[in-house]
Amino acid sequence: MAKDHAHNHSHVHHKLTGRNLLFSILLNIGITAAQVIGGLVSGSLSLLSDALHNFSDVLSLIVSYFANRLAKKEASIKRTFGFKRAEIMAAFINAASLMVIAAILIFEAVERLQNPQEISARIVIILSGVAIFGNGLSVLLLRRDSKVNMNMRSAYLHLITDLMASVAVLIGGLLMKYYKVYWVDSVLTFAIAVYLIVVGYDLLKRSFKILMLYTPDSVEVKEIVNTINALPKVKSIHHVHVWQLNEEETHLEAHIDFANNIQVSEFIEILHNIEDILHKNFGINHVTLQPEYGKKDNKDVIVQD
Repeated sequence: MAKDHAHNHSHVHHKLTGRNLLFSILLNIGITAAQVIGGLVSGSLSLLSDALHNFSDVLSLIVSYFANRLAKKEASIKRTFGFKRAEIMAAFINAASLMVIAAILIFEAVERLQNPQEISARIVIILSGVAIFGNGLSVLLLRRDSKVNMNMRSAYLHLITDLMASVAVLIGGLLMKYYKVYWVDSVLTFAIAVYLIVVGYDLLKRSFKILMLYTPDSVEVKEIVNTINALPKVKSIHHVHVWQLNEEETHLEAHIDFANNIQVSEFIEILHNIEDILHKNFGINHVTLQPEYGKKDNKDVIVQD
Protein backbone atom coordinates (compact mmCIF):
# COMPACT_ATOMS: atom_id res chain seq x y z
CA MET A 1 0.00 0.00 0.00
CA ALA A 2 1.36 3.39 -0.97
CA LYS A 3 1.65 5.93 1.77
CA ASP A 4 2.60 9.58 1.71
CA HIS A 5 4.34 10.94 4.79
CA ALA A 6 4.20 14.62 5.57
CA HIS A 7 5.99 16.33 8.44
CA ASN A 8 5.35 19.91 9.40
CA HIS A 9 8.28 21.25 11.43
CA SER A 10 7.04 24.77 11.97
CA HIS A 11 6.75 24.24 15.72
CA VAL A 12 9.51 25.78 17.82
CA HIS A 13 11.77 23.55 19.91
CA HIS A 14 12.80 24.97 23.26
CA LYS A 15 16.49 24.22 23.80
CA LEU A 16 17.19 22.57 27.15
CA THR A 17 20.83 22.39 28.17
CA GLY A 18 20.45 20.36 31.38
CA ARG A 19 23.07 22.54 33.13
CA ASN A 20 20.58 23.94 35.63
CA LEU A 21 19.31 20.43 36.27
CA LEU A 22 22.81 19.20 37.07
CA PHE A 23 23.38 22.08 39.48
CA SER A 24 20.07 21.28 41.21
CA ILE A 25 21.15 17.63 41.62
CA LEU A 26 24.35 18.64 43.42
CA LEU A 27 22.48 21.15 45.58
CA ASN A 28 19.88 18.58 46.63
CA ILE A 29 22.51 15.97 47.50
CA GLY A 30 23.95 18.42 50.02
CA ILE A 31 20.51 19.29 51.43
CA THR A 32 19.56 15.61 51.80
CA ALA A 33 22.75 14.70 53.67
CA ALA A 34 22.31 17.62 56.08
CA GLN A 35 18.64 16.81 56.75
CA VAL A 36 19.26 13.10 57.36
CA ILE A 37 21.93 13.89 59.97
CA GLY A 38 19.80 16.65 61.50
CA GLY A 39 16.67 14.48 61.57
CA LEU A 40 18.45 11.65 63.36
CA VAL A 41 20.05 14.02 65.88
CA SER A 42 16.88 16.05 66.55
CA GLY A 43 14.41 13.15 66.37
CA SER A 44 12.19 15.09 63.94
CA LEU A 45 10.05 12.92 61.66
CA SER A 46 9.08 15.90 59.50
CA LEU A 47 12.77 16.71 58.95
CA LEU A 48 13.50 13.08 58.05
CA SER A 49 10.44 12.99 55.78
CA ASP A 50 11.68 16.16 54.11
CA ALA A 51 15.09 14.47 53.72
CA LEU A 52 13.39 11.43 52.16
CA HIS A 53 11.53 13.70 49.80
CA ASN A 54 14.78 15.49 48.98
CA PHE A 55 16.44 12.15 48.29
CA SER A 56 13.60 11.28 45.93
CA ASP A 57 14.26 14.64 44.28
CA VAL A 58 17.89 13.68 43.75
CA LEU A 59 16.83 10.42 42.08
CA SER A 60 14.12 12.10 40.00
CA LEU A 61 16.49 14.88 38.94
CA ILE A 62 19.09 12.31 37.88
CA VAL A 63 16.42 10.46 35.87
CA SER A 64 15.32 13.77 34.32
CA TYR A 65 18.91 14.75 33.52
CA PHE A 66 19.72 11.52 31.67
CA ALA A 67 16.33 11.56 29.93
CA ASN A 68 17.08 15.09 28.75
CA ARG A 69 20.43 13.89 27.37
CA LEU A 70 18.88 10.83 25.71
CA ALA A 71 16.12 12.86 24.06
CA LYS A 72 18.77 14.78 22.10
CA LYS A 73 20.23 11.65 20.49
CA GLU A 74 19.51 11.31 16.79
CA ALA A 75 17.28 8.66 15.25
CA SER A 76 18.85 5.56 13.72
CA ILE A 77 17.92 2.40 11.81
CA LYS A 78 17.34 0.60 15.10
CA ARG A 79 15.60 3.57 16.76
CA THR A 80 13.67 5.42 14.06
CA PHE A 81 12.15 7.82 16.63
CA GLY A 82 15.41 8.16 18.55
CA PHE A 83 14.81 8.61 22.29
CA LYS A 84 12.07 11.21 21.96
CA ARG A 85 9.94 9.47 24.58
CA ALA A 86 12.70 9.32 27.21
CA GLU A 87 11.50 12.49 28.93
CA ILE A 88 7.89 11.28 29.04
CA MET A 89 9.10 8.06 30.67
CA ALA A 90 11.06 10.13 33.19
CA ALA A 91 8.00 12.24 33.99
CA PHE A 92 5.92 9.09 34.55
CA ILE A 93 8.57 7.51 36.83
CA ASN A 94 8.96 10.72 38.83
CA ALA A 95 5.21 11.17 39.26
CA ALA A 96 4.82 7.54 40.39
CA SER A 97 7.65 7.98 42.89
CA LEU A 98 5.86 11.01 44.37
CA MET A 99 2.81 8.84 45.07
CA VAL A 100 4.85 6.06 46.70
CA ILE A 101 6.75 8.51 48.91
CA ALA A 102 3.46 10.12 49.95
CA ALA A 103 2.05 6.75 51.06
CA ILE A 104 5.17 6.05 53.16
CA LEU A 105 4.99 9.49 54.80
CA ILE A 106 1.29 9.08 55.68
CA PHE A 107 1.99 5.73 57.35
CA GLU A 108 4.90 7.18 59.35
CA ALA A 109 2.95 10.30 60.32
CA VAL A 110 -0.02 8.33 61.68
CA GLU A 111 2.30 6.06 63.64
CA ARG A 112 4.22 8.99 65.16
CA LEU A 113 0.99 10.89 65.91
CA GLN A 114 0.00 8.05 68.24
CA ASN A 115 3.37 8.28 70.01
CA PRO A 116 4.61 11.90 69.91
CA GLN A 117 8.25 12.44 70.88
CA GLU A 118 10.21 15.45 72.11
CA ILE A 119 12.16 17.03 69.28
CA SER A 120 15.17 19.36 69.10
CA ALA A 121 13.42 22.30 67.48
CA ARG A 122 16.58 24.39 67.05
CA ILE A 123 18.14 21.90 64.61
CA VAL A 124 14.83 21.61 62.73
CA ILE A 125 14.64 25.39 62.30
CA ILE A 126 18.24 25.75 61.07
CA LEU A 127 18.15 22.88 58.58
CA SER A 128 14.69 23.71 57.23
CA GLY A 129 16.03 27.23 56.57
CA VAL A 130 18.97 25.75 54.64
CA ALA A 131 16.59 23.55 52.64
CA ILE A 132 14.33 26.51 51.83
CA PHE A 133 17.29 28.43 50.40
CA GLY A 134 18.60 25.44 48.39
CA ASN A 135 15.23 24.34 47.03
CA GLY A 136 14.20 27.92 46.31
CA LEU A 137 17.31 28.39 44.18
CA SER A 138 16.65 25.12 42.32
CA VAL A 139 13.03 26.12 41.65
CA LEU A 140 14.16 29.43 40.13
CA LEU A 141 16.70 27.61 37.93
CA LEU A 142 14.11 25.21 36.45
CA ARG A 143 11.08 27.51 36.36
CA ARG A 144 11.47 28.57 32.70
CA ASP A 145 12.13 25.07 31.36
CA SER A 146 9.21 23.61 33.33
CA LYS A 147 6.73 25.63 31.26
CA VAL A 148 7.60 23.89 27.99
CA ASN A 149 8.76 20.40 28.91
CA MET A 150 6.95 17.66 30.87
CA ASN A 151 10.17 16.05 32.07
CA MET A 152 11.44 19.37 33.44
CA ARG A 153 8.01 20.01 34.94
CA SER A 154 8.19 16.71 36.83
CA ALA A 155 11.57 17.73 38.25
CA TYR A 156 10.24 21.23 38.98
CA LEU A 157 7.21 19.80 40.83
CA HIS A 158 9.48 17.62 42.97
CA LEU A 159 11.48 20.71 43.91
CA ILE A 160 8.56 23.05 44.52
CA THR A 161 6.83 20.51 46.76
CA ASP A 162 10.10 20.13 48.63
CA LEU A 163 10.29 23.90 49.03
CA MET A 164 6.76 23.97 50.47
CA ALA A 165 7.56 21.01 52.70
CA SER A 166 10.62 22.81 54.05
CA VAL A 167 8.54 25.92 54.78
CA ALA A 168 6.05 23.72 56.65
CA VAL A 169 8.88 22.08 58.62
CA LEU A 170 10.24 25.53 59.54
CA ILE A 171 6.81 26.61 60.83
CA GLY A 172 6.58 23.35 62.76
CA GLY A 173 10.04 23.92 64.26
CA LEU A 174 9.04 27.38 65.46
CA LEU A 175 5.82 26.04 67.00
CA MET A 176 7.73 23.26 68.76
CA LYS A 177 10.37 25.66 70.06
CA TYR A 178 8.02 28.29 71.47
CA TYR A 179 4.84 26.32 72.23
CA LYS A 180 6.12 22.73 72.81
CA VAL A 181 3.41 21.25 70.53
CA TYR A 182 5.40 18.27 69.24
CA TRP A 183 2.40 16.61 67.59
CA VAL A 184 2.53 19.33 64.90
CA ASP A 185 5.54 17.48 63.44
CA SER A 186 3.33 14.54 62.46
CA VAL A 187 0.48 16.74 61.26
CA LEU A 188 2.81 18.64 58.92
CA THR A 189 4.26 15.37 57.60
CA PHE A 190 0.71 14.17 56.82
CA ALA A 191 -0.12 17.47 55.07
CA ILE A 192 3.06 17.27 52.96
CA ALA A 193 2.14 13.73 51.90
CA VAL A 194 -1.40 14.71 50.85
CA TYR A 195 -0.01 17.56 48.75
CA LEU A 196 2.42 15.17 47.07
CA ILE A 197 -0.50 12.97 46.01
CA VAL A 198 -2.41 15.94 44.58
CA VAL A 199 0.45 17.28 42.44
CA GLY A 200 1.77 13.84 41.49
CA TYR A 201 -1.54 12.46 40.23
CA ASP A 202 -2.05 15.06 37.49
CA LEU A 203 1.45 14.55 36.09
CA LEU A 204 1.10 10.77 36.33
CA LYS A 205 -2.17 10.89 34.38
CA ARG A 206 -0.80 13.18 31.65
CA SER A 207 2.38 11.19 31.08
CA PHE A 208 0.43 7.89 31.16
CA LYS A 209 -1.90 9.15 28.42
CA ILE A 210 1.03 9.97 26.14
CA LEU A 211 2.75 6.64 26.78
CA MET A 212 -0.51 4.78 26.04
CA LEU A 213 -1.05 6.73 22.78
CA TYR A 214 -4.24 8.44 23.93
CA THR A 215 -5.75 11.07 21.65
CA PRO A 216 -4.61 14.45 23.06
CA ASP A 217 -7.31 16.21 25.10
CA SER A 218 -7.06 19.26 22.84
CA VAL A 219 -7.85 17.29 19.67
CA GLU A 220 -11.43 16.52 18.57
CA VAL A 221 -11.30 13.59 16.12
CA LYS A 222 -14.91 14.07 14.94
CA GLU A 223 -14.19 17.70 14.13
CA ILE A 224 -11.11 16.69 12.12
CA VAL A 225 -13.13 14.11 10.18
CA ASN A 226 -15.93 16.59 9.39
CA THR A 227 -13.43 19.26 8.30
CA ILE A 228 -11.52 16.96 5.93
CA ASN A 229 -14.65 15.26 4.56
CA ALA A 230 -15.92 18.71 3.52
CA LEU A 231 -12.93 19.23 1.21
CA PRO A 232 -13.43 18.91 -2.60
CA LYS A 233 -12.67 15.45 -4.10
CA VAL A 234 -12.51 13.82 -0.65
CA LYS A 235 -15.06 11.05 -0.14
CA SER A 236 -14.13 10.12 3.43
CA ILE A 237 -11.30 9.96 5.90
CA HIS A 238 -11.31 6.86 8.06
CA HIS A 239 -9.11 4.47 10.07
CA VAL A 240 -7.89 7.49 12.03
CA HIS A 241 -5.15 7.42 14.70
CA VAL A 242 -4.06 10.54 16.59
CA TRP A 243 -1.36 10.44 19.26
CA GLN A 244 1.51 12.38 20.82
CA LEU A 245 5.06 11.13 20.43
CA ASN A 246 6.13 13.66 23.04
CA GLU A 247 5.02 17.14 24.08
CA GLU A 248 6.21 18.74 20.84
CA GLU A 249 5.01 16.21 18.26
CA THR A 250 1.40 15.27 17.60
CA HIS A 251 0.86 12.67 14.87
CA LEU A 252 -2.13 11.79 12.70
CA GLU A 253 -2.34 8.64 10.60
CA ALA A 254 -5.40 7.83 8.47
CA HIS A 255 -6.81 6.40 5.24
CA ILE A 256 -8.37 8.92 2.84
CA ASP A 257 -10.88 7.75 0.23
CA PHE A 258 -11.32 9.84 -2.93
CA ALA A 259 -14.46 10.14 -5.05
CA ASN A 260 -12.43 9.90 -8.27
CA ASN A 261 -9.24 8.19 -9.38
CA ILE A 262 -7.09 11.32 -9.03
CA GLN A 263 -3.44 11.69 -10.08
CA VAL A 264 -0.60 11.67 -7.58
CA SER A 265 0.08 15.38 -8.24
CA GLU A 266 -3.54 16.18 -7.27
CA PHE A 267 -3.18 14.12 -4.10
CA ILE A 268 -0.02 16.03 -3.13
CA GLU A 269 -1.86 19.33 -3.53
CA ILE A 270 -4.76 18.11 -1.37
CA LEU A 271 -2.30 16.70 1.18
CA HIS A 272 -0.54 20.04 1.59
CA ASN A 273 -3.90 21.70 2.19
CA ILE A 274 -4.81 19.08 4.83
CA GLU A 275 -1.42 19.55 6.50
CA ASP A 276 -2.01 23.27 6.84
CA ILE A 277 -5.53 22.77 8.21
CA LEU A 278 -4.44 20.16 10.76
CA HIS A 279 -1.49 22.21 11.96
CA LYS A 280 -3.34 25.52 12.17
CA ASN A 281 -6.61 24.28 13.68
CA PHE A 282 -5.55 21.22 15.70
CA GLY A 283 -1.83 21.57 16.42
CA ILE A 284 -0.98 18.37 14.51
CA ASN A 285 2.47 18.61 12.93
CA HIS A 286 3.15 15.09 11.59
CA VAL A 287 0.68 13.67 9.05
CA THR A 288 0.64 10.25 7.33
CA LEU A 289 -2.20 9.64 4.86
CA GLN A 290 -2.92 6.52 2.81
CA PRO A 291 -4.82 7.51 -0.39
CA GLU A 292 -7.52 5.12 -1.63
CA TYR A 293 -10.02 4.85 -4.48
CA GLY A 294 -12.68 2.17 -4.58
CA LYS A 295 -10.93 0.03 -1.99
CA LYS A 296 -13.27 -2.24 -0.04
CA ASP A 297 -12.09 -1.86 3.52
CA ASN A 298 -13.59 -0.79 6.82
CA LYS A 299 -14.69 2.85 6.44
CA ASP A 300 -15.26 3.47 10.17
CA VAL A 301 -13.46 6.46 11.66
CA ILE A 302 -11.91 4.30 14.38
CA VAL A 303 -10.84 0.79 13.38
CA GLN A 304 -9.26 -1.77 15.66
CA ASP A 305 -5.98 -2.82 13.99
